[in-house]
Amino acid sequence: MLLIDETAHAGRWRSRHPGEKAFLALGLLLLAVVLPPWPGAVLTGAAALALLLGGARVPWRTTLRLLALPLGFVIVGALPLLVTVGGDPWLALAPGGPARAAALVGRSLAAVSCLILFAATTPLADTLPRLRWVPPAVLEITLLVYRMLFLLLDSLTAVREAQSLRMGFRTRRTTFRSLAGQGGAVFVRAFERARRLEAGLASRGYDGSLRVRVPTRTVSPAFVAASAVLLVAVPVLALVIAA
Repeated sequence: MLLIDETAHAGRWRSRHPGEKAFLALGLLLLAVVLPPWPGAVLTGAAALALLLGGARVPWRTTLRLLALPLGFVIVGALPLLVTVGGDPWLALAPGGPARAAALVGRSLAAVSCLILFAATTPLADTLPRLRWVPPAVLEITLLVYRMLFLLLDSLTAVREAQSLRMGFRTRRTTFRSLAGQGGAVFVRAFERARRLEAGLASRGYDGSLRVRVPTRTVSPAFVAASAVLLVAVPVLALVIAA
């Protein structure tokens, strides 16, 4: 299982209704997009991280691991804003480049923190069955792909371990050959699992819809009210600081 799924299933907010967590996280995401990078996005990102660490009690090491990959992409995307190419001199620091790069990194990091706040506290299996307004076919395909993903990851891990025990990564040549073998083996296993899944559904009288049991969760008025207060307080505080 992926780290973010493990965190969502074992988290403190696991039993909360996905709607109230979506109201909080997506509301903060909207503020991160609408408010200026300073101080709006910074305050929004700080609030999301504070909720993630203090409210949901996600360990800080796990939070750093979840933020590391998107933060790397953001930093790589911000680097071109720092320089200009083709002038005299050929490579020079762009006027206002550091400010634009800092604004991009701040806003992007705030938005990513808001998304992780929702994803690290709400399993996908709890969210998808409640999206009644989405066409059933889209939901079913998404759920099947989500479940098949973990099976294929387990298959990939098993194949890789078997190749490692057979010294399949000893040299560059054997590494490329092993990687090609991994792709072929996982591709074949994916088709085999899909065939078995189709046969299993047909034998159980599949009529075009997958019915799953959704746990009953009640919306907490106190949590929603506190979220609304936070969503109002962040832009007000940003206006006070900017004034």
